[in-house]
Amino acid sequence: MRLRAVLQPVIAVASAAALTGCLFSESVETFGGPTMGSTYSVKYVRGSGVPHPEALQKEVDALLAEIDRQVSTYRSDSLIEAFNNGPAGCQAMPAPVLELARYGLELSHRSEGAFDLTLEPLLNLWGFGPKSRGQRVPDTAEIDAAREQYGYRLLEVRDGQLCKARDAVQVDFNSIAAGQAVDRIAQLLQAQGANSYLVEVTGELKAQGRKPDGAPWRIAIEAPQSDVRAVQRIVELDGLSVSTSGDYRNYFEQDGRRYSHTLDPRQAAPITHTLAAVTVVTPSAMEADGLSTLLMVLGPEEGLAYAQDHHVAALFVTRAAEGFVSTGSPAFDALFPAQGVQP
Repeated sequence: MRLRAVLQPVIAVASAAALTGCLFSESVETFGGPTMGSTYSVKYVRGSGVPHPEALQKEVDALLAEIDRQVSTYRSDSLIEAFNNGPAGCQAMPAPVLELARYGLELSHRSEGAFDLTLEPLLNLWGFGPKSRGQRVPDTAEIDAAREQYGYRLLEVRDGQLCKARDAVQVDFNSIAAGQAVDRIAQLLQAQGANSYLVEVTGELKAQGRKPDGAPWRIAIEAPQSDVRAVQRIVELDGLSVSTSGDYRNYFEQDGRRYSHTLDPRQAAPITHTLAAVTVVTPSAMEADGLSTLLMVLGPEEGLAYAQDHHVAALFVTRAAEGFVSTGSPAFDALFPAQGVQP
């Protein structure tokens, strides 16, 4: 589940600079709108030569509409749905789609299947997918049948095409598409001369530069509480992205047991460990998005070992008898050595 970071209030402080004989005050501009079944927001520092927010929003909205047409599993006319509904074989795809597939497959191979782009049949079976028929615990026969329809080894990128080995394979990029969208919006902003910004898409975040008063972009990581929004930790970002995954809001209960929306492809079932949430910080929002999902599947022990082995900056929040316990990976603690847990 993508969890929204709590954004600290942004105060636009004018900073005047003489440019070509004119006085132009930098300011923080903001715009946003709906996307991917949720929302997006952009804050950026507008200086001399940087377009006004209405012009940038048109470009961003067009980009997000293009992404939706390419990878949405909630619209029948998207490129990925044409692939999902087609027979086994290969289909040409745009470069951004192939980038998603390559990175997803990279995570799958690194984790030996704990991350899987082809998990949609299992998500639908448990009631968390785009074509689900209600949330319930499936029987063994249904799970065995679903196992035949997914598996990262059934998917590959070959000669600029996306290929699947079986008709039933369904690809779902929801675990990394929003992160890639953040990266692409950031690239768009920089191409327009906006080099200081904070971009958020469905909870995925990326920040670059500083505000006009020289202050950094400060992000509050949400604490894993289902009933209220609370802050776990505040971090300052410059050239970094943040993604948080958790299991405490999207779940169902049956016969007194709670079933998370986060599924372990290796077990064909929801996770059962004590990890409540994990936050990943990397330069790439797409990578942070995918890694937070992967570490959430792996759990506190296996996930921390993976973060250590692959130098991932991650903050793990686990459930314990006394409440929640936070553990940072070595890379996370090195990145934020002097920033406290409380706001």
